[in-house]
Amino acid sequence: MKSFFGSDLLLNSESAKKIYAEVKGLPIIDYHCHLDQYKIKEDAKFQNIGELWLSGDHYKWRAMRLCGVGEELITGNSSWREKFRAYASVLPKLAGNPLYYWTHMELQQVFGIFEPLSAESADRIFDAANEKLQNISVSTLLKQYKVEFVATTDDPCDDLAAHGKYGGTLVAPTFRPDKLFTLDEGYLECLGETAGEDVSTLNGLLKAVEKRLLYFISRGCRISDHGFCRFAQYYVTHSTAEKLYSERRSLSEEQKEALFGYLLVELARLYKKHHIIMQLHFAVTRNVNGPMFATCGADAGFDVIADRSPIQNVIQFFGQLSDEERPETILYTLNDSELPALACLTGAFRHVKMGAAWWFNDTVQGIRKNLSTIAEYSALGTNYGMLTDSRSFSSYARFDFFRRILSDFLGNLVERGEYDLSAALETAKNICYYNIKEALQL
Repeated sequence: MKSFFGSDLLLNSESAKKIYAEVKGLPIIDYHCHLDQYKIKEDAKFQNIGELWLSGDHYKWRAMRLCGVGEELITGNSSWREKFRAYASVLPKLAGNPLYYWTHMELQQVFGIFEPLSAESADRIFDAANEKLQNISVSTLLKQYKVEFVATTDDPCDDLAAHGKYGGTLVAPTFRPDKLFTLDEGYLECLGETAGEDVSTLNGLLKAVEKRLLYFISRGCRISDHGFCRFAQYYVTHSTAEKLYSERRSLSEEQKEALFGYLLVELARLYKKHHIIMQLHFAVTRNVNGPMFATCGADAGFDVIADRSPIQNVIQFFGQLSDEERPETILYTLNDSELPALACLTGAFRHVKMGAAWWFNDTVQGIRKNLSTIAEYSALGTNYGMLTDSRSFSSYARFDFFRRILSDFLGNLVERGEYDLSAALETAKNICYYNIKEALQL
């Protein structure tokens, strides 16, 4: 029997251990996250481990709700110690859940604590971790994990004043124009004022978007991101899109979808023009629990996996763009039943790649399925590897989680005589670091 979260965690062969030894110390490029750039700039410290772990972490909030913890101990006004005790009490029920892995990996790597977290050990671990936290700040964690690049998630109207180089970490914005597609008049007015453009016409809107993108680029932006439920079914010409935009306050759902499709294609062309990578996150339905959304707001644990996008809609989107117009694009689906079709599609359209196992799929089996599907239908060696997609500064243990699973996956191929060890070592290093470093021109 292996020891509890020992050095060979998730590594089940000698080849896996050899591969992991080559990648475990590589720097981190976190090209998609939700970290607060102001906390990086200020080199913030944390009051206690409860604040560090449970402030805004909807993964943990969902787990606590699943195990019957009252909302007062999740998003309510209970003390951090009480909330930490509540989280500790549910952790033994989370066998196989990524939270069980991440929690114990963070305890070991950040705090040097090696005992299991439970109701019995909660106070002891809370006190020991808080003592360690007195000497830990944001910069301490970024330096410990060798984080070279952080791409935060930012709206086109944001000022980006806090982005820059802090120690050994470059903090850059990600262009995330999701609010644009709502066609909300208040938001469009904000965008127009920020860009200094009249957005009453479609051409004016596109000028405003490009001006803001150029500002983002001047602040270090190398990548964009879009989140939506599914790809558009309808696409229209520029003249039709102009008419739809002028009538935006009274569009049918079908017309809104057509305008969304048009705008997404135009943004893709802009990204290609300005050498920006495009990320597309889809197959998610957000805020499904109306009363709790009204109480807690967005990003509080009430999003779920949506039905898959018809693959024809995805094909139709990419078919709007020639190979010369299409930016480097990374696809993330929350519905992993889409993986084979999407991975196959990447071979039909140049510059399109599958992304990491996203969100609810960021599990041991989810990552293995993602890797095996990409390997079988696409080209695993071109993959861009891991990102945190996180709001927590201690979440960089997730890179170690991924590197171990990747090493085990490649190691199993080597052990069965189906892959060369030297090629596996090179592939692992490229996926964990060098591919995305080259793509972002870092």
